[in-house]
Amino acid sequence: ESDTASEISFQFNKHKKTPSIGSHSSDMASVSSVSGSVLSVYSGDFGSVDAQGAVEFALDYDEKNREFQVHVSQCKDLAVVDEKKGRSDPYVKTYLLPDKARMGKRKTSVKKRTVNPVYNEVLRYKIEKMVLLIQKLNLSVWHNDPLGRNSFLGEIEVDLASWDWSNRKLNWYPLKPRSLSAVNGVDHRGVMNLSIKYVPPGSLGKMCPKNPPSGEVHIWVKDVKDLLQLRPSGVDSFVKCYVLPDTSKKSYQKTRVIKRDTNPVFNHTIVYDGFHTEDLKDACVELTVWDHEKLTNHFLGGIRLGLGTGLSYGISVDWMDSTQEEVAFWQEMMSAANEWIEGLLPLRSL
Repeated sequence: ESDTASEISFQFNKHKKTPSIGSHSSDMASVSSVSGSVLSVYSGDFGSVDAQGAVEFALDYDEKNREFQVHVSQCKDLAVVDEKKGRSDPYVKTYLLPDKARMGKRKTSVKKRTVNPVYNEVLRYKIEKMVLLIQKLNLSVWHNDPLGRNSFLGEIEVDLASWDWSNRKLNWYPLKPRSLSAVNGVDHRGVMNLSIKYVPPGSLGKMCPKNPPSGEVHIWVKDVKDLLQLRPSGVDSFVKCYVLPDTSKKSYQKTRVIKRDTNPVFNHTIVYDGFHTEDLKDACVELTVWDHEKLTNHFLGGIRLGLGTGLSYGISVDWMDSTQEEVAFWQEMMSAANEWIEGLLPLRSL
């Protein structure tokens, strides 16, 4: 299996205090060496300049080659990023939504020292027409800064289901500011219904045959509602689980695949042992939902359960980024040993 979701390999050099966390699952789970944290596609500086100006482009679908084509002609009256030098170095970038990672980004060349760049370039996507019609095109303009962060200059979003495909002419469209929800990566990806429980070492008493010699974290993935549908045939989803910082095969677990259902019921329990109470401050349970296909899996959304401090065993890590809801859920589990804590948490782009 391979995953096309901007996923990077993240091998954590364990601090001496890091627990040797073992795991087992209530279902037979096949093991994959793929590991890592999913990166956000929103990278750059959104607040430095106000969006202005317009972009000229045309859309077409080549039936013969099954290819979606975005003809980017030019931009005019763009914002000036470097006011001292009175310059911007703009380029145009496109994504297909809702899953930006699946089809990947396309971008034009960079035109230097101009707020009226001319491109005359065609950005191409190999995609079936019926799949394209459930997508949206996100086209944005950026200033290129090779030494720092690229600056956002404006965007336009096109609903391809309602697009007039007989219109192949170049037209001007005003650039709009990025919405607050887009800047924060807030987009509805569904909701996960789950319960978690922490069993401290030896807490069940000497007479209990299942009394764990080390602490255990139990994760009960019940169901997911309102998943993104990336293709007309529906969603074949499954859930992956890691306990970070461990991204080894030992840490990786997954549920079975539920086919053609945007509201899959998994009812799957995973148990991780090797926990000591102090480890709960530094560990993070990452649950991600994927759409399964024969050659690739596509990221749909996920949650990270932890304290969200940005640190793990004294080391700064980007995956310790739990939301307020996720932190509160984890804290409730930490304060209520041996009790199932129920939660309904929104999936996010991580």
